[in-house]
Amino acid sequence: MSTPPPTALTIAGSDSGGGAGIQADLRTFFACGVHGMTAVTAVTVQNSLGVEGFAEVPTDVVTAQIRAVTGDMGASAAKTGMLATAEIITAVAKTLDEVHIGRGTETPFVVDPVAASMHGDPLLREEALEAIRTELFPRATLVTPNLDEVRLLTGVEVTDAASRRAAADALLALGPQWVLVKGGHLDGGPLCVDLLSDGTEYLDLEGPRHDTPHTHGGGDTLASAITASLAHGADLPTAVRDGKRFIERSVASAYPLGQGTGPVSPFWRLV
Repeated sequence: MSTPPPTALTIAGSDSGGGAGIQADLRTFFACGVHGMTAVTAVTVQNSLGVEGFAEVPTDVVTAQIRAVTGDMGASAAKTGMLATAEIITAVAKTLDEVHIGRGTETPFVVDPVAASMHGDPLLREEALEAIRTELFPRATLVTPNLDEVRLLTGVEVTDAASRRAAADALLALGPQWVLVKGGHLDGGPLCVDLLSDGTEYLDLEGPRHDTPHTHGGGDTLASAITASLAHGADLPTAVRDGKRFIERSVASAYPLGQGTGPVSPFWRLV
């Protein structure tokens, strides 16, 4: 009988197009040798052209999923994605305390604050943004906002290295242990530079910028790859470097699908 792999829990919305959300999380977990578990927060109606609508899962059903899987199978690490409403965010945060996931426990917790679309449009109401700041960030081992989410959450507009560091400091003031300010949305140059910081260390992580329009699910895939590495027992800086290498290859392997933006692809790991 085989030894079971590490387990990772994603608490996020479903993407009917399969490119982002829990679908991206699960295929990344699989490619990284982790058994993925889910707590679905919303069911979206979307494809490569965009999101046409979504239905929230009742809050008590979201929290029941978390209790069910962690109580039976445990969780070596966990992450969040789309949480939809302030009510769901608050309930998830309290449930994570109950099952001993997050900062101050032995189970690392990655918060991907899905608050803006790939075009920079807000996806959450202000009360939900405030719940992310006050309920999720203080419990987070790592938060992974893109630049539009940094702006929505802190008011800091990142345009260069100095403002990237100011953004990291503003995010750390909200309580997470580490922050990763992702630079992929910053135009210009052949490199994507992400800043990883715990307030003491400020690490610039550079990677190549790939010329492709097909980046759907990139943020989910990065956060999931980091979560998978943490589930395997890596320390935080190592896990982030592992995740960055994984997403670089996944963007390089992205494929066109449908009439709009195709997904990044973790399939490179399987061939």
